[in-house]
Amino acid sequence: MPEVILNGPAGRLEGRYHHSKIKDAPLALVLHPNPQHGGTMNNKITYALYQAYVARGFSVLRFNFRGVGRSQGVYDDGEGELSDAASALDWMQEINPNAPYVWVAGFSFGAWIGMQLLMRRPEIEGFISIAPPAHTDDFSFLAPCPTSGLMLHGGRDDIIPQECVGELVERLYLQKGIDIDFRVLPEANHFFHNHIDVLIDHVHDHMNKARGGQKVPVKIAA
Repeated sequence: MPEVILNGPAGRLEGRYHHSKIKDAPLALVLHPNPQHGGTMNNKITYALYQAYVARGFSVLRFNFRGVGRSQGVYDDGEGELSDAASALDWMQEINPNAPYVWVAGFSFGAWIGMQLLMRRPEIEGFISIAPPAHTDDFSFLAPCPTSGLMLHGGRDDIIPQECVGELVERLYLQKGIDIDFRVLPEANHFFHNHIDVLIDHVHDHMNKARGGQKVPVKIAA
């Protein structure tokens, strides 16, 4: 899991990158939660998503947004962080020019940034959005949403109301050709304490069905 330093729009970005042993492997970018609330690339859910993509044979990058850890710059309320994510994807594509497709995954604030990146990069074929902040951030840019994906939420999330995420999913369901796999873990809170293993099983189950990388056995039936 080598440390990497890449050039971002506000200076250096600190990351961790795994290069797949599979020739011309797909790429995955994992985005962390809000820096203003302590979010970093070492967040437990962010790290677990990174490892999930490694297990599926992806070349995968997670990194710190501007102003976090050793990344330069200052928090920019999402606009600059979206530019950071685009630069991180550019960096991966430069060293993997024959990668067949890309997935993006994010937790909370990272999910919001990931969905915006999805709108700008047609090479992204799938997404994982965990606890998207539909109660505070505008997702109206998903008109239309360019690809199908997975949204996961905790039934006991006391930060992001489940009904707000459900309304977002319903709006996306109305779009032709888009299938949002919406799953709720009834006993999980916002941070999925004691439920991260089950969360990742749901990620693998979805990706097995969506043909995202190599198949991984799962314990749940969804």
